[in-house]
Amino acid sequence: MQLPPIGLGTMGIEDPDTIATALECGYGHLDTAQIYGNETVVGEGLARSSVPREDVVVATKVWADSLAPDDVHRTTEESLERLGLEGVDLLYVHRPIEAYEPERTLPAFDELYDEGTIGGVGLSNFSVAELETAADVLEAPIAAHQVEYHPLFQPEDLLAHARENGYPLVAYSPLANGRAGEIDAVVAIAERHETTPEAVCLAWLAAKDGVVPIPKASSREHLEANLEALELELESDELERIDAVERTEELFPE
Repeated sequence: MQLPPIGLGTMGIEDPDTIATALECGYGHLDTAQIYGNETVVGEGLARSSVPREDVVVATKVWADSLAPDDVHRTTEESLERLGLEGVDLLYVHRPIEAYEPERTLPAFDELYDEGTIGGVGLSNFSVAELETAADVLEAPIAAHQVEYHPLFQPEDLLAHARENGYPLVAYSPLANGRAGEIDAVVAIAERHETTPEAVCLAWLAAKDGVVPIPKASSREHLEANLEALELELESDELERIDAVERTEELFPE
């Protein structure tokens, strides 16, 4: 699936005008989930915007307790009602836990894909082994894999799998959940470029082939700043310095 170079993570966003503003600023990828409780907000924001529906990738996720086949279909219909849409471009398995059984869950996603209700099957928070199992079961291709990815947590094995299999890796919490300013290497590089640590994190991720960051932002100022971060070009030694940051801090484990 071809995704815009940056998307909007919407967890915690409760104002539809934030969504509409993001679209007006130039975002073309909105990421929500059933467990976020704000699909209605995302849908209302999309409806308030003058940006054509076909110009926006809308993604949502089926939560772990709804991954039995009948629940996949039921909750997807409920998501569409909340979003006010006939279909979504990307539907993820949010986490491969609880009700997730590959041989039962994934055929339900295939059915939604075959009938055109969803434009692609996404996976989220999978291990390489779980990705391999899913690829064996799915008839549809893996459209995207969404994982936590920032300087303090760099799952290079998952990025390698994404590149080898030709799907994008969508990076959530790319600003280290507000901790970008605590990472010495990032702060030093930001000072050199007279920019923010957050911009450096996004520029670092965007420089990685096949990675699509989806930072959350609520104000127009931050929405625009995150877009502008894509214009920041880091030197190879700067990229390597961030790559070398100790990577032990998964902020959102299972």
